[in-house]
Amino acid sequence: MKEEIHEQIKQIKRSFRSAMNGPVSQSMRDKGTLYKLNWGVALPKLREMAQQYTPSYELAIELWKEPIRECKLMALMLMPPEDMPMEVVDIWMEQTHTQELAEVAAVQLYQHLSYAPLLAFKWMASADALPQITAYTLLGRLFMKGMEPNERGINEFLDQAITALQSSHAGVQHAASNCLCRFAELGQIYAQIMEKALKMHGLASF
Repeated sequence: MKEEIHEQIKQIKRSFRSAMNGPVSQSMRDKGTLYKLNWGVALPKLREMAQQYTPSYELAIELWKEPIRECKLMALMLMPPEDMPMEVVDIWMEQTHTQELAEVAAVQLYQHLSYAPLLAFKWMASADALPQITAYTLLGRLFMKGMEPNERGINEFLDQAITALQSSHAGVQHAASNCLCRFAELGQIYAQIMEKALKMHGLASF
């Protein structure tokens, strides 16, 4: 089994070389997105490539270990949500060091986990930017799927999101703003609750 996964990883790495986008890779490096290797492969192309492989916990775990942008993104695409324990999610979150990885993780994988709301509320309270970005991206996806928080959840979300709107980190601000918009789209009552909370903190509605 290990040998088969090793061969698959070698094959996947070779496919990255053939799909390399030099200018994108250089642009990411210029913006400080550092990996040992970054082929600059676009996300739609990576999703297309991932479809050639059967989702596998073992393959995803081994791909994530590689210090290569595309391997980590492919790991998110090939991890079966039903097989991913929370302790592995915690490790992956700790090892997430770019905003792209945080956002793709939330959209591609974490929103499909049965315990996704627990993760979102835990990461929202983090002092670090990337867990917060992951949390708001994830919660926005859950709202889009029609998930309605209870009263306690609403209060906690609005408190954290309003604080995030005033963050010095543009990525956190943007993620929280998008998430609040998704919250308001749950219905008129939710939109009114959001507007009232923003007004109480002297913030303009959007």
